[in-house]
Amino acid sequence: MEKKTRKVNIIKSFNAAIEGILYTFRVERNMKIHYLASTVILVISLMFNFSKIEFMMLLGSIVLVIVAEMMNTAIEKTVDLVTSEYHELAKIAKDVAAGAVLMSALYSVMVGYILFYDKLTHFSSYLILYLRKSELHITLICMILVLIAVVALKTFTFTGTPLQGGMPSGHAALSFAIATSITMMTERVEASTLAYAMAVLVAQSRIEGKIHTFWETVAGGLLGTLIAIIVFQLGLFY
Repeated sequence: MEKKTRKVNIIKSFNAAIEGILYTFRVERNMKIHYLASTVILVISLMFNFSKIEFMMLLGSIVLVIVAEMMNTAIEKTVDLVTSEYHELAKIAKDVAAGAVLMSALYSVMVGYILFYDKLTHFSSYLILYLRKSELHITLICMILVLIAVVALKTFTFTGTPLQGGMPSGHAALSFAIATSITMMTERVEASTLAYAMAVLVAQSRIEGKIHTFWETVAGGLLGTLIAIIVFQLGLFY
């Protein structure tokens, strides 16, 4: 009877833990972004020959960010439970928890940069050379599909104006087009990394300013990147 009770308690504990994971995924926007980024990174890592230690470092940095975000959510909910009024100590608790998430995210970025740097140097040179020599109609087809999607979304949602808001984000499109142009012209991972980091910050500012949604900036980034690729394939700068 005691063993059966223990077994039931263990199952309840696992169920409670899983419910906590699912709750953060459903409720927290940042957690969705973390899971999306983690999935993309893990899929990309399959293309490279990482050693077991390197893969453990990569996986550990991903888990660290997710755990930090979950602890941040737990602290926020606990503070909200204790008081619904503004209090300096409550603000400090939330700020420190958010700072822990930021530190873990910065650590994961540094780990990813160290692991992918040498491999991306060779891969990016090959990719750029391939894009310049690839069939033009492949990129054109991608562009047409993106444009059709953008027109369809604007038609069905009636979002934004030509200069502000809506699908896609013009600022994100321009910043990612510039970043792609820098990548094509310099062929250096350092310059490309900094350029795309600035483009991401521009897109993030549009989201934080509540001018665009996350997916509107994603669409703009893809559109700008594809346009830049077409321009360089046509040889307008060479």
